[in-house]
Amino acid sequence: MQKFTPILVLCLIGFGFSNLSEKKYIQKDLPIDVRVENLLSQMTLEEKVAQMRMFHSGLGVGLNKRDSLAFSKGVKERLNYGIAGIKSPGDRYSPERAAELNNQLQEFVIKNNRLGIPAFFVTESYSGVDAHGCTQFGRPISLSSSWNTKLVKEVYDIIGREARYRGLHLTHSPEADIARDPRFGRMSETFGEDTHLVSEMIVSAVSGLQGDSLGLESTHIGAVTKHFAGYAQVSGGKNFASVEISPRTLIDEILPPFKAAVVEANTLGIMASHGDINGIASHANPELLTNILRNDWGFKGYVVSDANDVGRLHYFMKVAETPEDAVRLALVAGVDIDLYADDAYALLPKMVETEPALLEYIDQAVRRVLRTKFVLGLFDNPYTDVQKAKEMTRNDAAKALAKKADEESIILLKNENTLLPLNRNKKRTIALVGPVIDSKTKAAFEKIAGTDIDFIEEKGFNLTNGDGVTPILTPKSETLKGIQQIVDKAKQSDVIVLFVGDDKYTSKEAYFSGGLGDRDNIDPVGQQDDLLLALKKIGKPVIVALKHRRTLSINIIAAHADAVLDCWELSEFGDEAIAKILFGDVTPSGKLPVTVPRNIGQMPIHYSQKEINFKKSYLFSESTPLYAFGYGLSYTTFKYSNLQLSETKGNTTSTIKVSVEIKNTGTRSGKEVVQLYIKDIAGSVVRPMKELKGFKKIELEPGESQKISFAITPEMLKLTGLDMKQTVEPGQFEVQIGGASNDVLISSFNIEK
Repeated sequence: MQKFTPILVLCLIGFGFSNLSEKKYIQKDLPIDVRVENLLSQMTLEEKVAQMRMFHSGLGVGLNKRDSLAFSKGVKERLNYGIAGIKSPGDRYSPERAAELNNQLQEFVIKNNRLGIPAFFVTESYSGVDAHGCTQFGRPISLSSSWNTKLVKEVYDIIGREARYRGLHLTHSPEADIARDPRFGRMSETFGEDTHLVSEMIVSAVSGLQGDSLGLESTHIGAVTKHFAGYAQVSGGKNFASVEISPRTLIDEILPPFKAAVVEANTLGIMASHGDINGIASHANPELLTNILRNDWGFKGYVVSDANDVGRLHYFMKVAETPEDAVRLALVAGVDIDLYADDAYALLPKMVETEPALLEYIDQAVRRVLRTKFVLGLFDNPYTDVQKAKEMTRNDAAKALAKKADEESIILLKNENTLLPLNRNKKRTIALVGPVIDSKTKAAFEKIAGTDIDFIEEKGFNLTNGDGVTPILTPKSETLKGIQQIVDKAKQSDVIVLFVGDDKYTSKEAYFSGGLGDRDNIDPVGQQDDLLLALKKIGKPVIVALKHRRTLSINIIAAHADAVLDCWELSEFGDEAIAKILFGDVTPSGKLPVTVPRNIGQMPIHYSQKEINFKKSYLFSESTPLYAFGYGLSYTTFKYSNLQLSETKGNTTSTIKVSVEIKNTGTRSGKEVVQLYIKDIAGSVVRPMKELKGFKKIELEPGESQKISFAITPEMLKLTGLDMKQTVEPGQFEVQIGGASNDVLISSFNIEK
């Protein structure tokens, strides 16, 4: 490992011991606020603005063949005055080589700016650290399907550690957005449709990444929760489109996960949303970024723009007439760091010449950035251990956790005639087929199944041409040829496991220039339904393993498959988990984090809509969802009984306890998610049908019973009333507890003045 001189020693040598009192910011024992103010007082305007900018390492940061730091000319110039941060340095390197790069990069940054200010290095983490060699976990919506907050925290704890081993300090994750429109290509980056479920998952993710904030100085990274706010509510499900949210919906449903990230989990950063809220661009919204986030919630961290979005206030959203107007709007609103752009905060030194009043806002932004760097321990411990990066990344414990998370996330949607689990001791041949089968699927199944099962496989066709910018669907003629290949192979089997759904090209982020990722319908793409129907004609049982990144309207699959496993997008070991469930090594326990519609015309369909939305159906079709929020089968059965309230009357400050007994009435041990819903019977404003307010995941042996209790607090009963203030209104409430949103026991209580 290369040795690096601590920044304290460097500063002592450079400044001289006699100036130590003037350099309080290098004194580790002083309070962070004192260190920040001391450093800020010594910075020039150019040095301050440098701490408000971030660029991507793809501009030219790497190691040469001798493993020495190598820059493009443009990168070196960007570091003349220091820098707030650099995105994704070393993301294509092995963990140890990335650590080597980041140590050298940090040393260069420190030595080549006048005050020795370190940079933070930033990643993303949609399914683990977004870098080569790190453990790849399931996507957030898959993890949310586990309904296991402890497990999710453990996953993000590993992500936080693996990132820090590489020499990274922050991640532009997790997403606290509520996903209710499956046309939106980024749905899988979220934790689902429900405010409470997403809030609980966000607290777990942020706490895990940050090591409960205790690990920020050395072992973990800071979370930058995004996209503040309402991003996934884009019109038409199209990225960059407008967002139409009523003020009441914003307060009651959209903001709570972000508030939980700030108030409960102490997220270190917040990323503003691409979008607008009722016409006000989020990057230029002081009510959102200052009044709500900082003044109401007490947020002490920093706000970063989404990519290039400060400049886009001018040339895209057109709420600023000039680039300078865009800079002014974002700065005053509360955006502290400009991500990537050269046409936004880079203009500030020139602007200050004629607008000295901007200095106050610049200083406030820089304070927040510097504070973040002190909280991360970068002034005192700026480097990472290269050997530890090699030894600790993607280790056995991390891989075991990824497998455990997969096993708890898979949802059993259908199991006709109790086809599953399969008997591994019965000699038979199983066909593994379909367009989203993985190259390692057969090996994973062979590892789990044992010696009595033979496997044959056939992919048949790809869904698209694999273009990562704008993919093109595989021509129908080629797909039909592939379907025939699959059918011919499947005829040689006794059981068929069909892998269908999405791939990474058919559901993804739509980029600003060129790239598409959103869709105008949610049926399985191509001829996947035809493939299933062709396989059913063979007369063999067909088990569907549904791999996808967005909710799909799987009517044909639900009607004709003998069994359906909803897998979303699992970890790198996901096929092992699928095999374990198919052969009964694991009893499925996942539950849907979204409502599954029958078709796109049912949208919106989330279970917690206003009650009046459920009054009428459509002509010639059913209005009910295909599968309800919270739904998921098991290989055992659970009976709910004896729902009891501690009292049936309370006041607006009362806490009422509710309990229920759950018994495993089957023959196998299993895990069940006990879900608590509250329905406000009548309010001063139109109320939702019901709202999830609590859940607990339990494990029961056959015949075992357990009493589960919840506390119904005033916070659970609040609504935003006619005066736009949150309050608990007197009246009648229903309490509903069960294993899915549509399968509950019901009781009621009254709240009096």
